[in-house]
Amino acid sequence: MKYGAIAGGEKTTVQSARDILENAGNAFDAAVGAVFTSMVSECNLTGPGGGGALLACPVNSDPVLFDFFVDTPPPQPGKELDFFSVWVDFGPSQQEFHVGQGSAAVPGNTAGLLKVHERLGQLPLNVVLAPAIAAARQGIVFNEAQGYVNEILEPILTHSESGKTLFAPDGKFLKAGDRFNNPAFADFMEELITQGADFFYKGRGSSYILNTVGQSGLLTADCLANYKVVERVPLKSRFNGKTIYTNPTPSVGGTLITFTLQLLERANTASSTDIMNLVRAMQVTTAARKDSSNDPNDNYQISQILAENTFERYLEQYRSLQTAAETGNDPPSRGATTQVSIIDKAGNAASVTTTNGEGCGYLIPELGVMLNNMLGEEDLNPSGFHNFLRQQRLPTMISPTVIMGNDGPELVIGSGGSNRIRSAMIQVILNLMKNMDLERAIQSSRIHLEGNVLHCEPGIPIHDEHELPDGIQTHQWDEQNLFFGGVNAVTPEEAVGDPRRGGSGLIC
Repeated sequence: MKYGAIAGGEKTTVQSARDILENAGNAFDAAVGAVFTSMVSECNLTGPGGGGALLACPVNSDPVLFDFFVDTPPPQPGKELDFFSVWVDFGPSQQEFHVGQGSAAVPGNTAGLLKVHERLGQLPLNVVLAPAIAAARQGIVFNEAQGYVNEILEPILTHSESGKTLFAPDGKFLKAGDRFNNPAFADFMEELITQGADFFYKGRGSSYILNTVGQSGLLTADCLANYKVVERVPLKSRFNGKTIYTNPTPSVGGTLITFTLQLLERANTASSTDIMNLVRAMQVTTAARKDSSNDPNDNYQISQILAENTFERYLEQYRSLQTAAETGNDPPSRGATTQVSIIDKAGNAASVTTTNGEGCGYLIPELGVMLNNMLGEEDLNPSGFHNFLRQQRLPTMISPTVIMGNDGPELVIGSGGSNRIRSAMIQVILNLMKNMDLERAIQSSRIHLEGNVLHCEPGIPIHDEHELPDGIQTHQWDEQNLFFGGVNAVTPEEAVGDPRRGGSGLIC
């Protein structure tokens, strides 16, 4: 490769990263620029008012995980909140989402991306943001995948009058093939170039936020001003002779991925093609999560499952084919999330996952931004809504990950898909172990265990439910679907975006 390998959720996103690499930017410049572009091209999945994490593996330096996921605001007991349900139609099923001013958590994406650029970028911010600003002003044409997500989120995107103005100009809701532009967001990015993140968290931007979602929500000037990006030591493990770096606690996704891979590795079943081993490993992992997530105000509990004595107990359960009779469902979520993976010509690697949930339903007209609805996401609030005691980071499944070999990064990977993130990423990693190329590893059909239901894409070789662990039933899908995640990944030789979410990849 002359400049780098890039995979993202949409071709405009990927092209912006290419432009930055070809303009002498590094992987971190390109990742930051690509994510801001994705806030236009994948505006229904991510935005400045959401949260995320970026795993940076600079050449000749220790990896660092930039945690900029959302915070809970301080509780305000007795306050009457604008917090309500919206039913979204997915065709074969309907799902309830919780939105409103009271669903918005303290956003992290804007602060986090600017911090990554400040720490590791090498181009000026105006150059890094130029492709995103151009996309917002000139507009992008929604592809089929983004048009589909728009359609199912229409009740949320058009809940406010300013949302209708942006997403249904002239009274017609934007669909696949329509051009979407957001000049207010372009203006906002130009403010960031001159004023930095303070504009959003302490300046005029924060006033716009509070005017829109503060009246019957929990956001305050103080909790916005107090938001901090946290640089963490990544969770490190060994698998198949390689070193894996991923998102540590208080995130739960990286810990659960590590746990499942360690079960397979230490039981010597990782290289097996037996799908039953993977189903049992998923069962044990879900049970371990349930056992170690019983305090909503201790987001570090989950790390206990990797402690040797605790892990040995679950490993024995896996080896003996014993699984909990009732593992329980992971809380439901469709996962409006997107991923960018990059390796540059120098060997720098960046994996960044960001999300806006489904959006809170209120667009901030001066910024062209809808804040997240993370306080209404069941997967992030398993003990119930609004039960937090202080401002703290919410746990998340997002799991930007890098696999390192002796000569540097061999795989940069991440996925959208909420609680399907871990199952999607694990299956791609296992496919690569079977000597599949990256495209086949990502495009191969997947499974996902949800409680006692095993969801299967077409072509999964289960001929008899009696082959499965006791109590497991199958749900066969007619076609591959974004339900099963959106893995975007690169190696030094390959770059593949997941077709389930309209992904794109290129070597430049």
